[in-house]
Amino acid sequence: MKSHDENDVASGGSQQAWCRDYKGREYSYEEFLKMAEEFHGFGAPGLVIGGAMVGLALRHLPEGCIFNAVCETGKCLPDAIQILTLCSTGNEWMKVSDYGRFALSFYDKYTGEGVRVFLDSSKLGDYPELKNWFFRLVPKKEQNFQLLMKNIRDAHESILGAHRVTVPVKSGHKDGPKKILTCPECGEAYPESDSDLCAACGGESYYSQE
Repeated sequence: MKSHDENDVASGGSQQAWCRDYKGREYSYEEFLKMAEEFHGFGAPGLVIGGAMVGLALRHLPEGCIFNAVCETGKCLPDAIQILTLCSTGNEWMKVSDYGRFALSFYDKYTGEGVRVFLDSSKLGDYPELKNWFFRLVPKKEQNFQLLMKNIRDAHESILGAHRVTVPVKSGHKDGPKKILTCPECGEAYPESDSDLCAACGGESYYSQE
């Protein structure tokens, strides 16, 4: 794997805008914070940073590019992608690969060429409250939330890194829809698989039932 600096791309954009959406519309910090609160239920720090990350990634995609997304954490960042782009888990244009890294990639769905944006922990030195939050150096109840959000706002894209990536894409057509069967154990419908039982009855259920 190449080091980041071999394929780094430049950051920087409108000084007034916090982020932008897939249509090119820009949003101020206050506007995106409100959008985050309405969608997420809370203006979470990670989601607010995620808005800037999405905006940076979008600026480095060709105009008119039809893209998919990969998110490397399941916390907060996927919501930033869903707020500002058409990519979601529901339409399968976004995949969450939970590596525990605060990073995302947008890539052309046909060529696989794209950009990866990440929170660069080496750039947090000037933002102590943000560093405390990111590395969990201080218990949450002891964090200064107002100062944390000020650090995030002041830092904006300066704490982000970005580099070109290529994501493997499948060629040809997708397999057709699978036949729907009825599970003999629970009586519910499930897509045909190698098992005679649905996945839940086969031992993969996330719940227990009395």
